[in-house]
Amino acid sequence: MPADDKKKFDLNMHTARLLMREPFFSALSRRIDKIRTDSVPTAGVRVNPDTAQFELFYNPAFMGALSDEHKMGVLMHEFYHIIFEHVTTRKPEDGIRQIDNIAMDLAINGLPEMAGKLPCESDPGPVLTEGGEPMKGCLPGEGKFADLPAGQTYEWYLAELEKMQEEAKQNGEGDPFGDEDSFDVHDGFGEGGGNQAANEIAKERLKEAIKKAAEEADKAGNWGSVSQSMKKAIKERLQTKVDWKKMLRYFVRTSQRADKRSTPRRLNKRFPKIHPGKRVRRQAKIAISIDQSGSVDDGMLAAFYSELDNLAQFAEFTVIPFDTRVAEDKVYVWKKGERRKAERVLHGGTCFDAPTRFVNDGKFDGHIVLTDMCAPKPIASKCQRMWLTTSEYARNPYFSTNEVVVAIDRK
Repeated sequence: MPADDKKKFDLNMHTARLLMREPFFSALSRRIDKIRTDSVPTAGVRVNPDTAQFELFYNPAFMGALSDEHKMGVLMHEFYHIIFEHVTTRKPEDGIRQIDNIAMDLAINGLPEMAGKLPCESDPGPVLTEGGEPMKGCLPGEGKFADLPAGQTYEWYLAELEKMQEEAKQNGEGDPFGDEDSFDVHDGFGEGGGNQAANEIAKERLKEAIKKAAEEADKAGNWGSVSQSMKKAIKERLQTKVDWKKMLRYFVRTSQRADKRSTPRRLNKRFPKIHPGKRVRRQAKIAISIDQSGSVDDGMLAAFYSELDNLAQFAEFTVIPFDTRVAEDKVYVWKKGERRKAERVLHGGTCFDAPTRFVNDGKFDGHIVLTDMCAPKPIASKCQRMWLTTSEYARNPYFSTNEVVVAIDRK
């Protein structure tokens, strides 16, 4: 591929072809944003702290210079960083060090399905800098890692690498990994880390993406090169729970709208004493629609109100009771810090269009629907919308949606 074409390489145009033989990864790939950038030398993944979405970012010149087999290997490698929660739960709190990079890569690169798919000693990748060494990955059983077996976790490899570092130090040698490097970039792992709630939402979205990918692979009867042990591990990961309370807090914060007004008392930083400054007051206007149809029993309704009681500890919101219609005379504002008891005011069927229209007309910033999900998919929401339901209904919803669905347990 000519040098100019490599710089223009668009990964989005090639993923379907590259992952044609990998149904599971192909399905997962469709649910992860891919961003072309010159700000990184190779590739990496992160949680976007603003959208709570997983992103795969890549340098077009690097990806364009790889063979198709290596392109596919890089995609699978990055997806495994996400699946193994290296980007969220398992990353070090004090930041990613070089030794962490290597340990994480060893945990992935030693998997049976990665064999022959990555740049290595016998089949290196492109030279990224003038006069530099060809790009290659860190593999168990190869080079300085010849004595390390494949198939271990990041934490296991990290402990072994730290032992190797300590032995080298005691022998008066330098850092044994000083000239080693992973072929991808791990710096972005911490970008969403400062916002734990963003990570929680990203994990829930990833869980749903992995679930859909697994379902597609099962339906096709083909998981590609994914080993049986990894297939089992992936399905087990779908059973893990997330902290939905942090997700609710994150939803409220990301729904905030900035209200600005001019004030002569605040200096305009760009044009002092020429234009008045702006004072910003941020207050999210959140709507909580509570499904009070006959299919929502009193126990479920009590569970919903219990969670609203928790939410009221840090936010104010408008409560909207509904079944096939909104009980407008029963709509009220739940003040921050207030305590309220569960209240049933309706008993009819279910229609999500009714509360959605009410919220759309009310200029709300965010909309949370507490429901059993037992009705057709509603009209589009003009603001961010999230669904809160019980675990049993989250597993078997009446309709599918790309919006966040949070499962709670009955009390």
